[in-house]
Amino acid sequence: MTPGSEAPTRGWFITIEGPEGSGKTTQAARLLAYLDGLGTRAIGTREPGGTALGERIRDLLLEIAERAHDPLADALLFNAARRQLVEEVIRPALLAGTTVVCARFADSTLAYQGHGSGLPLDDLRALERVATGGLRPDLTILLDLPPEVGLRRKAPDDRTRFELAFDLDFHRRVRDGFVALAAAEPDRFAVVDAASGVGAVWGAVRGAVDRLLASPGAGGEPERAGERIQR
Repeated sequence: MTPGSEAPTRGWFITIEGPEGSGKTTQAARLLAYLDGLGTRAIGTREPGGTALGERIRDLLLEIAERAHDPLADALLFNAARRQLVEEVIRPALLAGTTVVCARFADSTLAYQGHGSGLPLDDLRALERVATGGLRPDLTILLDLPPEVGLRRKAPDDRTRFELAFDLDFHRRVRDGFVALAAAEPDRFAVVDAASGVGAVWGAVRGAVDRLLASPGAGGEPERAGERIQR
């Protein structure tokens, strides 16, 4: 398949990950506009959120709290929102042949609550399997940059509990966690230097997506990327 040709029978699932301030929202919007220009049916969503229930959980997770959250409680809440998003939005869209672009997905829980807060990765992966039913992205774009840079990019009114209640060492562990996840699955991840200019970042994102669209698995086969969508 080449850019602009017919969409696969099952839509592509593309996630955009990265530390705070890496530009996920900006690049997701550009990607959706690009896919639209190619004639590819696509929708965008985010984690946590994307559904009425997910947005309520998002408020709980991101608002400033009087007491620190237990990391496992955070992980359970993220996965509850994830489950609703998969069942209500992502899976139906993919089965209808629509590509889904999601800002953050399960890798964020592994990076933040796993590498950042120290929860066992095996436990988090077990929660992920329950929440997603085995659904995994076809492509994950990791916007990588030092946390010092990303945190400086955040406007004061755009800072959540994760910017205000966690120290720099936590964010460094999160960034290292994302890098480790990408190194373990190089066929799924495309790592982009998010410290470069917005145009350069977009060029790298577009290149990764073009490679996905042109890949041999673009005919809608059910086993394109790990365990796929179950009807």
